[in-house]
Amino acid sequence: MFWYDHGMGGWGWVAMSFSMLLLVALAIAGVVLLLRSVDRFPSGPVQLPAAPSAKQVLAERFARGEIDEEEYEQRLTALRAHGPGQGRPGSGEN
Repeated sequence: MFWYDHGMGGWGWVAMSFSMLLLVALAIAGVVLLLRSVDRFPSGPVQLPAAPSAKQVLAERFARGEIDEEEYEQRLTALRAHGPGQGRPGSGEN
């Protein structure tokens, strides 16, 4: 730059100004793209579908024909007797 009598020609100023504007525009575009990509991710915890209750599973098995009506009634009575969330100790079933 200093080889030409310590000065820069007119095109040098134009190129430097254009380069500075381009650099600022790229920096602004980078910030905008970064903010948009961060906004795409969910902000809260992922909600997983709730597991079906024991009564729903029992009803589905009865509907598919895996168990007969008598067994359905017996198991439904057992579920009602033990209440929600309580299993028979030592049964090995979840």
